[in-house]
Amino acid sequence: MKVHEYQGKEILKKFNVEVPRGKVAFSVDEAVRAARELGGSVWVVKAQIHAGGRGKGGGVKVAKSIDDVRHLAGQIFGMTLVTHQTGPEGKVVKRLLIEQGINIARELYVGVTLDRASSRNVVMASTEGGVEIEKVAAETPEKILKEFVDRTQGFQQYQARKLAFGLGLTGDALKNGVKFLMALYRAYDEMDCTLAEINPLVVTVEGSVLALDAKMNFDDNALYRHPELTPLRDLDEEDPLEVEASKSNLNYIKLDGNVGCMVNGAGLAMGTMDIIKLAGGEPANFLDVGGGASAQTVEAGFKIILADPHVKAVLINIFGGIVRCDRVATGVVEATKKVQVNIPVVVRLAGTNAELAGEILKNSGLNFLVASSFREAAEKVTQAIRN
Repeated sequence: MKVHEYQGKEILKKFNVEVPRGKVAFSVDEAVRAARELGGSVWVVKAQIHAGGRGKGGGVKVAKSIDDVRHLAGQIFGMTLVTHQTGPEGKVVKRLLIEQGINIARELYVGVTLDRASSRNVVMASTEGGVEIEKVAAETPEKILKEFVDRTQGFQQYQARKLAFGLGLTGDALKNGVKFLMALYRAYDEMDCTLAEINPLVVTVEGSVLALDAKMNFDDNALYRHPELTPLRDLDEEDPLEVEASKSNLNYIKLDGNVGCMVNGAGLAMGTMDIIKLAGGEPANFLDVGGGASAQTVEAGFKIILADPHVKAVLINIFGGIVRCDRVATGVVEATKKVQVNIPVVVRLAGTNAELAGEILKNSGLNFLVASSFREAAEKVTQAIRN
């Protein structure tokens, strides 16, 4: 689960992570009122969407008067902001963060995430703040400092000091930097984050260390421990099909291809996508209906796949273990009767009640392409698209 920058900063403040003073606005008048309440002579007007690169896309502007705030807020509200993370379709800006101007001396980068190769959390820091970290990693990886965290001991002060020294911090900035890193890691750990990224982390002329931006992602499987996070979810920022899938407890991720996939089990789903690509196709989604899928769940998943206009064919690949193949077949047949299907559907069912499932499909009166093997299914679905 992702949250907006202003929401992430509110969470960070609870852990004593220093952030600039700011207020969220849902209209131009609210933006102006926020600037007046913050006071000062310089404000930053920031679009709030779940994507990076907002500045380059025109979604972050500096205002030097109240009239500027009104003018810039009017420009950004309602705009379709296109960044390298939104894709060409962009995202419509529906809320703004109005923030106090900061006297910036340096821009740095700090992030905390899970390093899957070592199965440990890692705290990363770089002097290349304000730059896409992926670009830094690709072009100058030596500029990314890393401290891996022992789960039994947690993030230690000596590790924070090592990173702060590596960033070239001295004096008050060094002390504040260590404090910032310790507080950021605590927020990441206690809130069950999958990512806590500050880009840029700024050092002010006065030696303060502040999170000028904040990106926080949370582990969906741990949300039951943090009921206060659920209201922060912005469904407008999520793919409509993924939102619909979550209502049926389906594990669905939309991709860019044209072969719709319905599979049970994450491993089999990954293998199915791989073999589709080997056969020359491109998967349109990841969809794991789960081990205990019912006919209703399968029907919901099938409808979601067909709702994607980019899908030109569907591959249903089910191994009947916990979930019975006849149950899957019944769900597919029911869904097909309710939704007009004008594209090829390839079905490969193996395992518990596979023969009964085959009879259900055969007697349905519907035109399914049946495959007996993994490879045959992938070849049939890619060939169906070519034809």
